[in-house]
Amino acid sequence: MGRRGNNYEVGPMDFALSSEQQAILGSVEAFARRHLPPAEVRRRDRDHMPPYDLLPELAKLGVLGLVGPAEYGGMGQGWTTLALVQERLARHAYFAASICNRVVAFGMMTLLQHGSAAQKAELVPRLIAGKCLIALALSEPEAGSDAGAMRTRAERVAEGWRITGRKTWISDAGGADYLLTPCRTVPGSEGARGVSFLLVPRQTPGIAMTEIAKIGNHCMPSWDIGYDGVIVPDSALIGVEGEGFKHLMSTLHYARASMAAAVTGAAQAAVDIALAHAKERRQFGRPIGANQAIRHMLADMQTRVDLSRLMAWRLAWAIETGQPCRKEAAQAKLVATETLQYVTDRGMQILASAGYAADSDMARIWRDGRLYSIGEGTNEIQRDLIARELGL
Repeated sequence: MGRRGNNYEVGPMDFALSSEQQAILGSVEAFARRHLPPAEVRRRDRDHMPPYDLLPELAKLGVLGLVGPAEYGGMGQGWTTLALVQERLARHAYFAASICNRVVAFGMMTLLQHGSAAQKAELVPRLIAGKCLIALALSEPEAGSDAGAMRTRAERVAEGWRITGRKTWISDAGGADYLLTPCRTVPGSEGARGVSFLLVPRQTPGIAMTEIAKIGNHCMPSWDIGYDGVIVPDSALIGVEGEGFKHLMSTLHYARASMAAAVTGAAQAAVDIALAHAKERRQFGRPIGANQAIRHMLADMQTRVDLSRLMAWRLAWAIETGQPCRKEAAQAKLVATETLQYVTDRGMQILASAGYAADSDMARIWRDGRLYSIGEGTNEIQRDLIARELGL
């Protein structure tokens, strides 16, 4: 399949689910109803309880190894199937889909794409079995959207590498076994040059961590991390020395694909909540959904979610078929996260005071969703990426 200008020459896509996909989604739905009923999701959010305890259960379900090679214990499924599963999980609890994204994109796919044979053999089976978690330690106080401005450095020493610097807003770092840490390994390098990936065990001496208080996403803790002369061996290097920024870009494509599907699931959950309320809530002798203003609001909400779903599926298809997808990854992330903000804002309006209650599911999705247009690359950065792909 080729390109025509900046657009793919694509044929019709088959949206019918295979019998195997239907069976997988049925198992995911049963898992969510058993482990993530609404009361449990609210409890975890209230108690700030991350889903690390669910990793072995997600592994038994097969979700963590869904797109993993059979030689490492994976199922060898395609990314379209993973997108379906991510959306279904997030429709019940976004944090469940998010932790899967951490395992699959930041962990397994980084290793499969760039790891050595020894690194793959040691860690990929553990990731698929739910026995390992890798956090991407990318953002820094002065390097958020501008990842090329990172200052954390790693110097060669007799023992391997000595890392000095600081990372911040690192999701799930406290529960991770390893911190995938991009560092400057070429003295004097700037921008995308001279960056390398180092896989750092979280318990390594010299690492200091402080949890960051947040207004939402209470099941996905974020951390500030200091590296004070942290020593790791040569074997900690992932991929080619000095080409870590290229490795990072491919890792983020996978992460954005999973995120787009999961955010679409959260957006669908918000529409479902608003729709149920519009049918049940009565004012002036009839359901509020009988009012044209509410009906049209819900119609627009569902239409945007369906568009987001199509973008997520298109990106998953591009990954599955080996197509270049830099633009599609940025588009899917952009559309999904802004769709979620759109539908939750209107969902809060439809629910009114019921939505503003502290234990409201709509309120939780609303406040959690505000982060997603910032994380995994701000939406402003996504628009710049899209524009560059258009030749601007």
